[in-house]
Amino acid sequence: MAYKAYKFRIYPTEEQETLVAKTFGCVRFVYNKMLAEQKENYERFKDNKVLLKQQKFPTPAKYKGEFEWLKEVDSLALANAQLNLQESYRNFFEGRAKYPRFKTRKSRQSYTTNMVNGNIKLVDGYLKLPKLKPIKMKQHREIPSHHIIKSCTLSKTTTGKYYVSILTEYEQHAKPKEIKRVVGLDFSMSGLFVESEKGGIANYPRYYRQALEKLAKAQRILSRRQIGSNCWEKQRLKVAKLHEKVVNQRNDFLHKQSFALTQRYDAIVIEDLDMKGISQTLNFGKSVMDTAWGRFTKFLKYKLENQGKKLIKIDKWFPSSKTCSHCGLVKEALSLSERTFQCACGFVLYRDWNAAINIKKEGLRIF
Repeated sequence: MAYKAYKFRIYPTEEQETLVAKTFGCVRFVYNKMLAEQKENYERFKDNKVLLKQQKFPTPAKYKGEFEWLKEVDSLALANAQLNLQESYRNFFEGRAKYPRFKTRKSRQSYTTNMVNGNIKLVDGYLKLPKLKPIKMKQHREIPSHHIIKSCTLSKTTTGKYYVSILTEYEQHAKPKEIKRVVGLDFSMSGLFVESEKGGIANYPRYYRQALEKLAKAQRILSRRQIGSNCWEKQRLKVAKLHEKVVNQRNDFLHKQSFALTQRYDAIVIEDLDMKGISQTLNFGKSVMDTAWGRFTKFLKYKLENQGKKLIKIDKWFPSSKTCSHCGLVKEALSLSERTFQCACGFVLYRDWNAAINIKKEGLRIF
């Protein structure tokens, strides 16, 4: 079985917005209450792991007697807050994350509800959720009939837009394809990537850099506004919309590039890079993060898997830039400013193209 989510824009009425806002607040409240209790237990028994594991995890039902208003919202949303906190603790104890933190009003506003006895329905452009009347929804694509709805996550953006992400379960029938066409991709700060085949470049437009001047001006104006005033809220919305536009432009570009690559090739080879480390070490934070290489590789992975194709990752320490793709000689030193690779054997090629060819060769060797 496989899972796939479908995200749609929804348009709740004022009455529905009020109930949704209450649910956001109740979910945050219950999460923080449970975290406070667990934090006390952790501080008390952190030196004794056996006793710590024996402590019972609090449930949302525990607080409904004292706080009657918790009964106004969807109980499944509160139950999912408990599951999310348990997952956060599991990630902490297994070394995958830091200790869970309390949620604030500035945290992402969202809640998740589950499908139970047909309580979630899609009918004629409307979405029916527990405790809510049918909400108008812009369903720009159909959900296949063999996909079973498992849960819905309702969220609100900083610009005041509402979205629902519908998680579905289905039986995957993608058969592994024979690997014939393979390409290596070398990360490029200026153009996102360079292909091993003919040195093709993605030519990423660098949307954040394009919007930087407008963002700086809007943020300067925001800094002069009194926090919490009507003028401050209007200007905050302008800044949020600029950021939202950059994110939408970037995602659109990455989706189109990843789709084109997965249609042309049966396997794609990339380096397993630490983008955060690269941005901090080389002082290219804005340029590196603007490309969103990590998000791009996630798009590549699921698009390839859906077609039975392969994404191959090679070690980040593999000397792809220092190796000659013609004779295999590895240079001892190669500065970042050298954009043309020149080998002692007489081979000359654009540095990133040479690296992409080496990445492809190493990927084929591993595969």
